[in-house]
Amino acid sequence: MAASDTVLLVGAGNMGGALLTGWFRSGIPGASVTVLDPSAAPRIQSAIADAGSTLVTHVPQDLSPDVLFLALKPQMMGSALPALAKLVGPQTVVVSVAAGTTIASLSEALGNGATVRAMPNTPAMVGRGITGAFANDKVTAEQRDLVHRLLKVSGPVEWVESETDIDLVTAVSGSGPAYVFYLVECMAEAGRKLGLPADLAMRLARETVAGAGELLHQSSDAAADLRRNVTSPGGTTAAALAVLTEPHDGMQPLFDRAIAAARERAEELSR
Repeated sequence: MAASDTVLLVGAGNMGGALLTGWFRSGIPGASVTVLDPSAAPRIQSAIADAGSTLVTHVPQDLSPDVLFLALKPQMMGSALPALAKLVGPQTVVVSVAAGTTIASLSEALGNGATVRAMPNTPAMVGRGITGAFANDKVTAEQRDLVHRLLKVSGPVEWVESETDIDLVTAVSGSGPAYVFYLVECMAEAGRKLGLPADLAMRLARETVAGAGELLHQSSDAAADLRRNVTSPGGTTAAALAVLTEPHDGMQPLFDRAIAAARERAEELSR
């Protein structure tokens, strides 16, 4: 990111704060970033001050940023966008990470300009997220490159060819961390029901999922190959997988329904 590029981040909650700390960690000049948030957490306020960035609680009057980064919840967009429209100049690319907020609705409120919809996920908070992104045809190659560099501080960025694919990205990876956390809960609860102390069952489940995720991250092997490596014929893992891979009520049909439900909800939010 060039020192002359300016960013206005609107919203410094979990996702906005994760991206902000990633920007600072990656060496993006703090002076180029302004943060608009009337209720930023103390740790975010400290990070902003330490980086030499500016925190404002009201829409600034004299700023036309190169990137207007909207890290707001979908239900907040309607009230927030009208006041931001005056900040959008001909050089501005708008980036939204709100689920279900379409480019059409953003363009209606902010002007029909360069717009990117992105869907990061909460592991961005530790630099291990992944983001899906879609750019409309007003986004130049230079703007797309700038947005890519801002998004990749939290992990890989995957660009999709259709805006409707963002709803699928939301269903798979945007909401995905919650599925994994729930898996930990279920594993621990199953262990507790069979006699393990609850705290021990949770430690075992938590570290197992965290370790398996790190192995998956570091290995070039396919997930299916890593699974097979753990599964001895006729062994304990095979017995458990026989249940989990049952074709009618195993994990795959369950996840098919879950991902479809998440996509449907994302589509509903966009109407």
